[in-house]
Formats: sequence, C-alpha cells, structure tokens
Amino acid sequence: MRIFDPHIHMTSRTTDDYQAMYDAGVRALVEPSFWLGQPRTSPSSFFDYFDALLGWEPFRAAQYGIAHHCTLALNPKEANDPRCTPVLDALPRYLVKDSVVAVGEIGYDSMTPAEDTALAAQLQLAADHGLPALVHTPHRDKLAGLRRTIDVVRESHLAPELVVLDHLNETTVKEALDSGCWAGFSIYPDTKMDEDRMVAVLKLHGTEKVLVNSAADWGRSDPLKTRDVGDAMLAAGFTEDDVDQVLWRNPVAFYGQSGRLRLDTADPEPLHEGNSILRGGE
Repeated sequence: MRIFDPHIHMTSRTTDDYQAMYDAGVRALVEPSFWLGQPRTSPSSFFDYFDALLGWEPFRAAQYGIAHHCTLALNPKEANDPRCTPVLDALPRYLVKDSVVAVGEIGYDSMTPAEDTALAAQLQLAADHGLPALVHTPHRDKLAGLRRTIDVVRESHLAPELVVLDHLNETTVKEALDSGCWAGFSIYPDTKMDEDRMVAVLKLHGTEKVLVNSAADWGRSDPLKTRDVGDAMLAAGFTEDDVDQVLWRNPVAFYGQSGRLRLDTADPEPLHEGNSILRGGE
C-alpha cells in the first residue's frame, strides 16, 4: 500500500514518526503551514517557520525515504491579529519556491471580516501563481463556514478544481463536491472523522476527488491514520485499486496541478546547513 498524506504537520512530530510512517507505506506528504498553538507576535516568526518547511523538514523527511512538500499562507486564526497580517505582503516571494505545491492553510476559523479579507487575498495569490489552494473549514458552524467559503471561492479567480475544502464531515461532503472543489477529510483518534466514518462516506459518495489525511499535529493525533483508512477500506470490500486512488493517485492529481511535485527521495544529503538529525552523532 503506497500512501501520500496530503495534510500532516510534521514540525510537531518526531523522527520516530517518520520511520513509522515509512514502514506503514507513506512515501510522500504535504505539510501545510498552520497555527502553532502559541500565538506569533510578528511576521518574522512566520518567515523562520516558512524557511523550516522549505529546508529542515524536507531534509528530515528524506532521511526516511519520504518526499516532503509544503503549503504556505497566513492561517485563518492569525488572520485576525494585525501583528501578523503583513505576512500577506511577503508571501509572493515564498510562493515561487519549488517545494510549495499550494497556498494554505487558508479559510475560516471564526468567520470574521478579517478572515474574509485574508481568504480572498490568498485565493488571488494562488491564482496569480498558478497554484492550488488548501482551505480549512471551521471547526465551529462547519456547514455555515463551508457555504461561506464556497461563495468566496466562486467570487475568486481560482477555478474550483484547484481548491480542496478540508476538515469535512458527513454534513458537508455533498455540498463540497457539488461545488466542483475537492473534498478533504482529516482522520483523528477522538475528534473530526475516524476511519469507519470515512469508509461510510466513500461508500456513499465514491472515491473521486477525495483526499484523506491524518493532519497530525501537536494535539492528540496519529500520523498513521491514513494507513488505518486503507486497511478499513479493504476490510469493507473496497479494492486495492480503490485504496490506491484515495491514498495515492488523488493527492498526486490534486497537488500535481502545481507542476512542482517531486516524488523521488533518492540519495538524501547527510547534512542540512551543517546539521544532521543524529543529535550528538557524527
């Protein structure tokens, strides 16, 4: 089983997670920039974070045979903080980087006017750079947030097939797919979706334009949930080809629209800026 996790926050994970993911079949991933829990107080902290997603994390992933890509953006939560909004002006110089395969995570947290402005601006940046967009639907008032998101996408210059609406559930999947966008699902141990609910959604709505991710971060989460979905699909009667479509070909097709996917990790460099992952080692 080959797996491409299209949304996982590896900055929050250990090298043991990379090894476990490789053993489970993960060979590629996309790491979206997101809120770190501790609020940032200046754009400079974003830039250091973006640099890590462009340098250190691809290096770290390559040591374990996993191709690492990222998406960059001002996230919805921090779009409400005027100390952070200058990031929007600096994003164009980051969006031209080779390993950036989308603008994201963008979207809504509390559905404020500031979030409206940031979402519209970053959809335009995606259109300007010929990139897809990874859109975060809110954890609260999800259906209302989805509908508001779809309205903004329709008003933008970005085609819906270049947008994935993420963190969906049973109440939002039909409207998301009907909009022409891709449908993304995050599989968590306690919150969001689980593998059995995901299988039920796939039975009802099919395997086209669906992305399944672990979104594993600093909270209670599991970077092997993509594999759990694949196993649950097989147990429920889906074919190996169905699993390959959902866990590999679909994310390759979506992010491949960027023209920047590189799935080869042969011969990784031993050091990144003079550092290795072997703390205290040679």
